[in-house]
Amino acid sequence: MNEDALLAHAPVYVVADGMGGHARGDAASRAVVDTFRRHLDTGAPSRPEQVLDAIHSSNEVVRSLSTEGDEGTAVAGTTVAGIALVDAGDGRGVHWMVFNVGDSRVYLWDGRRLEQVTVDHSAVQEMVDAGLLHADDAERHPDRNVITRAVGADDVVEPDVWLIPAAGRQVFLLCSDGLSKEVGDEAIAEILTGGSAHAAGLAGELVEAALAAGARDNVTAVVVESDLGGDAADDDEATRDRDDALPRAAEQTWPRGVGDQGGGLPA
Repeated sequence: MNEDALLAHAPVYVVADGMGGHARGDAASRAVVDTFRRHLDTGAPSRPEQVLDAIHSSNEVVRSLSTEGDEGTAVAGTTVAGIALVDAGDGRGVHWMVFNVGDSRVYLWDGRRLEQVTVDHSAVQEMVDAGLLHADDAERHPDRNVITRAVGADDVVEPDVWLIPAAGRQVFLLCSDGLSKEVGDEAIAEILTGGSAHAAGLAGELVEAALAAGARDNVTAVVVESDLGGDAADDDEATRDRDDALPRAAEQTWPRGVGDQGGGLPA
């Protein structure tokens, strides 16, 4: 079952990964995407408060999916990671608002360097931050799949949020851990550096790489390329040149175990 879901309607992009082993992980991730679709306008910047409201409303909806059984409450939960173009107010102009809960990620690619903007809410990340575990050992640790925050897990959800000025050419990658646990940062950067003849663009190339590596989980990737003017893209060597009007997104989500000819399951 594919427990990933995505939203890619400019200028709002979201990836959600339902918690495996929990009640209705697929319904939880879809509920987040549906809530964002209802709360945020497409085609125009939102306000930061609208994005936060969408996250908190998502938490309420996912909480309502939890069910009572003979063995107690089966808690529905999901990660969420995304970006949305927002008007920061007070004359500060438009920014990309980056947010996450859980271990789905948002990366920023400048043509030379891949930067992980979000910080995983996971047991191994907390151990790395505390100096108890080396980052290179995190993916082999027995608690690597334990997340410490999730939408729907508690009455109140606490997202992490960043505001990045929207100027020049910018490339973002949003993904579930089905990609980040299978494909390292260097390999991701190499794929983003080159062009792609894949039907789903660079996102399709990334999904293919995760499938080739074993794909132990659902794999979702959204690549967003934005060119909003300004000075950030004046150095042609700092980014990959792309034609077409931007922003745009290439997205694909496939269930674990699906090969090249398998059916995609876009949410």
